[in-house]
Amino acid sequence: MTRNGKEKEVSSITRHSQFKNLQESIGFSFANENLLVHAFTHSSYVNEHRKKPFQDNERLEFLGDAVLELTVSQFLFKKYPTMSEGELTKLRAAIVCEPSLVTFANELEFGKLILLGKGEEMTGGRERPALLADVFEAFIGALYLDQGIDTVIKFLEKYVFPKINAGAFSHVMDYKSQLQELVQRDGTGTIEYRVLQEKGPAHNKEFVSRVTLNGKELGVGTGRSKKEAEQHAAQMALSRLNEQ
Repeated sequence: MTRNGKEKEVSSITRHSQFKNLQESIGFSFANENLLVHAFTHSSYVNEHRKKPFQDNERLEFLGDAVLELTVSQFLFKKYPTMSEGELTKLRAAIVCEPSLVTFANELEFGKLILLGKGEEMTGGRERPALLADVFEAFIGALYLDQGIDTVIKFLEKYVFPKINAGAFSHVMDYKSQLQELVQRDGTGTIEYRVLQEKGPAHNKEFVSRVTLNGKELGVGTGRSKKEAEQHAAQMALSRLNEQ
């Protein structure tokens, strides 16, 4: 066997070992490991290995994008039964946007496994946000094809949905809606907001609002408008309730 042949054989064995380790670390095993490798194969790698039957991950990325939107939408639809369509859309967009997908991919160390061409590797492709986001979507597509949507949901329940529950995307959410959701779910009583104070000149007013649950103060917030003050009060209330 030539030197190049040995190097390719070693490379193949190493790659198989790396993907095996990935499956063990995430707790999900593929029946068809070729699908998994396919999800991590960038077009630049395919272009440099034309004699080999490699396919890039772009079609899997397309599928994974759709599967991710559906599964995240279903989770949000069930979790927030009183949230409006607009709010659901805004929250979903924050979860499946490129920066979020990059965060998921980095936490799972997907970057180490991407098959890249030499040129792409030299220019830092392994850490390029768009590329990492694409790989995460392609992985979801591959997992869906290999084991179906129920397994995709189990994967997301392990690695994505807990972040939503922990408030990682609360910056795009309506705190008043969240508080109302929490109170309705627990059946603990009635939420009321009251403006405690207005101060400052007409062109630069500041409002102080209080939110109560069955007459008991949960939070106080300030803002340039009544709505903003109520949102800040609700945010404080959520923090207190989550600590309890």
